[in-house]
Parts: sequence; structure tokens; C-alpha cells
Amino acid sequence: MHSYRQLFDFTQDVFLHIGCPPNDAKLAAEVLLEADLRGVDSHGVARLSGYVRLWEAGRINPKPNMRIVHETPSTATVDGDGGLGLVIAPKAMDIAIDKAAKVGTGWVSVKNSNHFGIAGYHAMEALSSDMIGIAMTNASPLVAPTFSTDRMLGTNPIAVAIPTKNQPPFVADFATASAANGKLEILQRKEKKAPVGWIQTKEGDRSTNANELKDGGALLPLGSDKVHGSHKGYALASIVDIFSAVLSGANYGPWVPPFVSFLPVAENLVGEGIGHFLGAMRVDAFRPADEFKAHMDNWIETFRKAKVKKGQKAVLIPGDPEREMTEKRLKKGIPLLPPVARDLEELGKRFGIKL
Repeated sequence: MHSYRQLFDFTQDVFLHIGCPPNDAKLAAEVLLEADLRGVDSHGVARLSGYVRLWEAGRINPKPNMRIVHETPSTATVDGDGGLGLVIAPKAMDIAIDKAAKVGTGWVSVKNSNHFGIAGYHAMEALSSDMIGIAMTNASPLVAPTFSTDRMLGTNPIAVAIPTKNQPPFVADFATASAANGKLEILQRKEKKAPVGWIQTKEGDRSTNANELKDGGALLPLGSDKVHGSHKGYALASIVDIFSAVLSGANYGPWVPPFVSFLPVAENLVGEGIGHFLGAMRVDAFRPADEFKAHMDNWIETFRKAKVKKGQKAVLIPGDPEREMTEKRLKKGIPLLPPVARDLEELGKRFGIKL
């Protein structure tokens, strides 16, 4: 078990050692550790060595010249210059929030970026400004469309954060695949099987082998199969891909660069890097903010009172589990699986950093 501060300082030092400016190293560590705090262990420090390997392979620019390449009063397209998505996305969200403050809404599409951590972090940036935040990104092609065996889409998450008055904010953050690849990686480290409906073999058959992707298999869209609505998950992932990449000029579909450095980047790329899409909507652009937030409280309180199924304790609101986990881990520390701890120790030895 490690404290948040221990892991934050270690992570920040690693980003400094690969050449990130101090403010960027701090921001990257904050975004990465937010995943661990919220219980999304697949996207936290477990991924730190992956970012380092991408930097080693020349696929991450630690000192990017991020710039706006096209804009209107309410929109912008940002070129991330190959920087860490952990840094590019929050800065792009700041642009969206600034535009929303001026004209009511702000929308920013990003190209030439890299993996941006958890989508929820970026959506939640808008909450303190009484704005609704939206964040999405495309990702490495690991998901097969409904009826296909080809890996064409990423797990392509969507996050929406909505401010409230007295209740905790509404924060929905979910992959458009049946499971994020990081969850498979955790099962691999634990040497456990995957649930039915997460993955298929390269022939398209059901599988519970957590290592199936290494043998040419694919993740399944949200819903798993057509009978259970996989066409809807496929459609959601497609929307994220188009908003994040076709709109910005990033790579889309099977051309998205893989997160793991040992896999080759596709030939004949159709864009630049990975793409994100971020939005901020000022609540008072639609109705008085206090009025809206009071009704959000009422919405949440009403759903909390919904009749609970036998064997269940309560009806949860999106964001509840992550908020409770954050409170717990800030007090008791963040657990690391042995393979992750060993991974961090190796990084520490390499850069002369003590965890």
C-alpha cells in the first residue's frame, strides 16, 4: 500500500526524467493518479512504464508546442505536437472552458496527441465553473465491430460531468467496449479468466482467455453480441472515433497508433496521432445555474430513493463508486498489484528515483 503523495511524487519525477517541463510533469502525474484514486487501476500508475516506452520509441514529445490550428468563437482544433495526452487534453479542455465562458459553449477537437488517461478527469474540469463537461477519445484498435473479427475500433470512452448544488456531481465515465483493455491486463497479472462476453477469438468465437488479444482475438463492443445490443456499443464507439479523429485530423479506425510501443504503427496513416474531443457547456446558457443545480439535486435524490432489488444495498448514481473509492484511498493508501510494484521499482532503478 502506498500513499497518494508517495506515488504522485514518484510519477512526477519519472515525467521530469523523460524531459517534461515541471508544470507538465505535475499535471501528467495528477491526471494519472486520479485514475488510481478513483479505482480505475488499469489507467493509473500501471500505465506509467508504457508512457516511458512510448517516449523511448520516439512517439511522445515531452516538450510539445501545442497550438490552435483552426477556431471559431465556440470551437477550436488543437495540434498536440505528439505530446502526452495527459497534458494535451487538460489544456485543450481549458480552451473549451474559456470559450464557453465567453459564448456559452466551447468545443475542442484534438489531433496529434497520445493516450490521455481517464476521460472523467477532463470532463470534471468543467464542474468548478458551473459547466457541464464532456470528454472522449479514440484509442488503439482492439475492438471488433458487430459481426466482424477485425480489430477496427478502440475502447473509445465517453465521460460526462454535471454540476450539482449539495449532492456530489454526476460523473459518468465508461468505455464503449464491454471492458477496457486495462481490465484484461489486470486479469493477466492476476492470472484469472475473463468473463464471457468481453473478448472473442480471432475466428470470432467466445473466449475467457485474458491473453486472447495476443493471439489475434478482439475485444467486443458494449453489449457483447447483437442480441444484447452490441450494435449500440459499436455505434457509440464509432461516434467517439469520428468526433475525436475524423473531425480533428487524427488517425481513426484501424490506423490509430497502438499504446504499446512494441506493436508497429500502421502504414499509410490517415491523420496525426490520437484524437480527443472535449466540450464545456455553461449551465446558465440554458437556465439559471442555481435553479438547474437544485433540480440536479432533486434528480439524484429521486433516483437514490428508487426501490432496490433483493440482495442489493442501494441505487447508485454515476460517480458514486469512484468518489467513495477516492475518499478511501486518500485515507488508507493505494494498493498496487505485485507486477505493477515491480514495474515501478524497475523504473525507479533506471532513473534513480526512490518510491
